[in-house]
Amino acid sequence: MADQVSIFDTTLRDGEQSPGVHLDMTQKLEIGRALVDLGVNVLEAGFPISSPGDFESVHTLAKELREVTVCGLTRAKAKDIEVAAEALRPAERPRIHTGLGVSENHLQYKLKMSREEALEAGVAAVKLARSFVPDVEYFMEDSGRADRDYVYKVVESVIAAGATVVNVPDTTGYTSPDEYEALIRGIVENVPNSDKAVFSCHCHNDLGMATANTLAGIVGGARQVEVTVNGIGERAGNTALEEVVMALHIRKDKYGLETTIKTQKLLEVSRLVSRLTGMIVQRNKAVVGANAYAHSSGIHQDGVLKERSTYEIIDPELVGAEKSEIILTARSGRHGLRHRLGELGFNFPEERFEQLYERFLSMADHKSEVKDEDLRELVSTR
Repeated sequence: MADQVSIFDTTLRDGEQSPGVHLDMTQKLEIGRALVDLGVNVLEAGFPISSPGDFESVHTLAKELREVTVCGLTRAKAKDIEVAAEALRPAERPRIHTGLGVSENHLQYKLKMSREEALEAGVAAVKLARSFVPDVEYFMEDSGRADRDYVYKVVESVIAAGATVVNVPDTTGYTSPDEYEALIRGIVENVPNSDKAVFSCHCHNDLGMATANTLAGIVGGARQVEVTVNGIGERAGNTALEEVVMALHIRKDKYGLETTIKTQKLLEVSRLVSRLTGMIVQRNKAVVGANAYAHSSGIHQDGVLKERSTYEIIDPELVGAEKSEIILTARSGRHGLRHRLGELGFNFPEERFEQLYERFLSMADHKSEVKDEDLRELVSTR
């Protein structure tokens, strides 16, 4: 694992918690199969005790999906863990994901427990989960706002109890990248048995830093990332799978780490999740947005047409897009217009082209985008 980051996808659990999203069993299975085909390592299928539907989802995905770890979420309660174990019974690689909050805020207002009571409950939950499955992940909710020494104590205790993965969530999207990196690094360096578990980043996007924090956590020593397709999830969403994967891919010089994701399938899976959840991907979304490989500025168009890498660090084909797009607007230059006309089969002498360019600019001033039919009309009119 030293040179690989495990991709833990929670689109079907945390992602489905997006307000307004509901997936039926057929849709969950379609997404689950697509995620396995994409190459995710762990698939969090749901929260089994929360409803009969969620139990059925976890049970069905555990039965149907092979060559992937299927995970079920629980609270640190015996009944939750027993129900999750039953739901995961058919899984080839089952994982129970249990845990408790560790911040004073969560302990005081949500759990109404002392630090010692919460620690005792967490250790008991891990031990019970381990009696059912060999792979247990422990989440420390709201780690980003927790006392560091208490976090270290919890990590040491749950690893000693049998946790194989420890999740360090920035549940509220509160931390900055330097703080989150220091949190992960501090755990790795200060917990005596930290070498016995994998540490996981679970970041939310409330301040727009989920991807940056996750990458910082990887630098700090985490080797699992918890992500969703298109970054869907509670409130402002979770860390986007496609952003972390492509950051690691493009910046191998910085991170030196691999994933098992087939990047050419990213756009296909993004569109599938968007269609089935109804969560529209914003046009300027990194990696998979409609504008991610589109250029409308004349300066950018000129550069890209001469050499793609002048303005694109990701080859569109790497994520399953066909090619870069030249979008003609009032800001487009001669190079962009000549290129598009050439694609349509037109080639004009310089004088005629200059006349067309002047008329193009006049047309573009009244349109957000000049499309192919507009160009044909432009060419046919004297």
